[in-house]
Amino acid sequence: MKALILVGGFGTRLRPLTLSVPKPLVDFANKPMILHQIEALKAIGVEEVVLAINYQPEVMLNFLKEFEKKLGIKITCSQETEPLGTAGPLALARGKLIDASGEPFFVLNSDVISEYPLKQMIEFHKSHGGEASIMVTKVDEPSKYGVVVMDESTGKVEKFVEKPKLFVGNKINAGIYLLNPSVLDRIELRPTSIEKEVFPSIAAEQKLYAMVLPGFWMDIGQPKDYITGLRLYLNSLRKNSSSVLAVGSHIVGNVLVDETAKIGEGCLIGPDVAIGPGCVVESGVRLSRCTVMRGVRIKKHACISSSIIGWHSTVGQWARVENMTILGEDVHVGDEIYSNGGVVLPHKEIKSSILKPEIVM
Repeated sequence: MKALILVGGFGTRLRPLTLSVPKPLVDFANKPMILHQIEALKAIGVEEVVLAINYQPEVMLNFLKEFEKKLGIKITCSQETEPLGTAGPLALARGKLIDASGEPFFVLNSDVISEYPLKQMIEFHKSHGGEASIMVTKVDEPSKYGVVVMDESTGKVEKFVEKPKLFVGNKINAGIYLLNPSVLDRIELRPTSIEKEVFPSIAAEQKLYAMVLPGFWMDIGQPKDYITGLRLYLNSLRKNSSSVLAVGSHIVGNVLVDETAKIGEGCLIGPDVAIGPGCVVESGVRLSRCTVMRGVRIKKHACISSSIIGWHSTVGQWARVENMTILGEDVHVGDEIYSNGGVVLPHKEIKSSILKPEIVM
């Protein structure tokens, strides 16, 4: 089987992290976002992953070369010269996706994090005999999204309603699809949307089916959702493989700590924290609801909550960093500094407090 991951553009919503690496390579729970998906695809027997990309393909491919060997899966790029929306890239990669087998292929949106029940999806796809299957997930506020109106018993999709004013359902497109090769005949090589153009036409022919995603789902393409996604992901690890989570008197709730990280005396860490490789957390530090990426040093008695600390940054003694502060790569926060929602670009030194959310160039 094959799979296409829609990597797309510049990841502007996750700046300043995406100023250092393309968005799919930004770490999430101590490994690049896209690796969560590639590992899930490999686990169910996908042999080739095609990345649909219009930005920095060299960086992506160089990085993924080592994982190609490690995981034993072929990873290639299909590069657009102009943005082609969410369906155009499928037409562009047609030659890579179609082979003699006639097997269906997966399409995933690179920002989506979930438990990836891909095996169940294959079974569902075979059982209904339609042309395409999509994953849907239940949300509390469907009015913010495009809602999928479906037959609850068979999963057959009736129609799509964009940002409905009146309640028509609470299932939204989860960005994970399984498509027969014939779907590619419906897509022209031009900027086009799979959600707004391709799927509605398949649904009109009653050949589109939706499966409700078990477990959690999050689009982690922006900081607030990234932090929420981390909580949901760690919660899912607690249920399915709790042995990878940290334990100890200094740990509260779900915490993921890389084995090469060093943690000092008298710290209190958690809930919902990920600490990356080579990090040094000195004594008396308090961390909650945050991600600390590779090579970060957090000095004595600093307190960090609801924030993302980018690679190789340092946070000074007694500093307080909170309220969706995002430090880009190699940012240095001085001793006793307060950051309330500062978004700091890479290679910057912070010598005075950031009292209200702002971007620091």
